[in-house]
Amino acid sequence: VQLQASGGGLVQAGGSLRLSCAASGRTFSNYAMGWFRQAPGKEREFVAGINWSGGTTYSDSVKGRFTISRDNAKKMVDLQMNSLKPEDTAVYYCAAKWSTVVVVPRRLYDYFGQGTQVTVSS
Repeated sequence: VQLQASGGGLVQAGGSLRLSCAASGRTFSNYAMGWFRQAPGKEREFVAGINWSGGTTYSDSVKGRFTISRDNAKKMVDLQMNSLKPEDTAVYYCAAKWSTVVVVPRRLYDYFGQGTQVTVSS
């Protein structure tokens, strides 16, 4: 599976961005998908995950502000980010794990795409 993330950019605090991740491969629906982020000097952390049927899990820091979704026919997974805060500034990565359930630990994911930079100004 190859993953290509896009949609990052610069936004003011309180604004919104939508990240997209395009996946290759014939068995996209067999993968749980996730979004991670890594701020300078910090470890890569889980943001949101979704299983093949749309079940979701969010980190406490983004719950209520971010929404993850997927389109299995288009092999896409999106992350809608609202009410952005400066602390959301990071490089965001999409990831895939062969699984029927949402996966949280970074070490369990099989594939990571290249990152897309999100910068939130105060």
